[in-house]
Amino acid sequence: MTDTRAAQADTGTTNGRVLVLLDGSRMSYAALQAAAEIAANTGADVLGVFVEELNQLRSAGYGFAREVGASSGISRPFAAGEVEQRMQRLANEARRALAGAVAPHGGRHTLSVARGHVIDEVLALAGPQDLLVMGRVGWSSAPGARLGSTAKGLVRRSRGRVLLWCEGRTEPLGRVVVFLNDHKDANGRAVQAAAEVIRHSHRPVTLMLGVDSAVPSDDLKGVAQDLGIQESELRVRSLPSTDPVVVVGILRQERAVQLVLSRDCTLLQEPGAEQLLAALKLPVTVTP
Repeated sequence: MTDTRAAQADTGTTNGRVLVLLDGSRMSYAALQAAAEIAANTGADVLGVFVEELNQLRSAGYGFAREVGASSGISRPFAAGEVEQRMQRLANEARRALAGAVAPHGGRHTLSVARGHVIDEVLALAGPQDLLVMGRVGWSSAPGARLGSTAKGLVRRSRGRVLLWCEGRTEPLGRVVVFLNDHKDANGRAVQAAAEVIRHSHRPVTLMLGVDSAVPSDDLKGVAQDLGIQESELRVRSLPSTDPVVVVGILRQERAVQLVLSRDCTLLQEPGAEQLLAALKLPVTVTP
């Protein structure tokens, strides 16, 4: 497929596309594999996004600019020509990785190469029906580190769903956990996203309710139907608090393999939301 310098967000399709942010980091390539599998299961096209970060290029233009190796700790000149060559090399690697990840599934793919600020460029491409898949951290952070600034910005501002990918062991009996609160429309979007997650994995689901929230028993049958599972495969648990330590503990008890929650849910509105997302060692889908 050919590269594009810019692409318009396709907001007219029902299923949307799978976008994946590629930055040369190991985590972004892990997210690419997940994106390729999701696209194969849903029949969606894959749009890889590689952004030449403008701030890096501007910084390299100063004669006094230097960079320090992440592993070596050695300081060296931060030259504009070398940065340009590095970005071109990473873009070529992203192009090859994208083609290699999608090829086994026979899907369609495109790589968009843009120059600017990562968050702005991604938001310009991603439509409300698209799924954005990205690593929890980028090339400048080590796996397991706190949530990257790009991930935080896109979770807050994306018009569609965002999947923060995290590598980890897959629990054979693991469950998809959906956090619900009192916002009916947001709950519906979260349940719909969870249904897409389990459609091909056939996993049971746990509904996690916020403090003082409840789901009428009559509604559980409808939720199970929306998820495409039997009521016996649906479990309901209430959170005693939204403290990150408590939430992580309950998710471990549930053997959670993925968490689905709305951007407006109470968990993400709490002061410890960033610490919670950073502490979770599982993929997290954030819906509008």
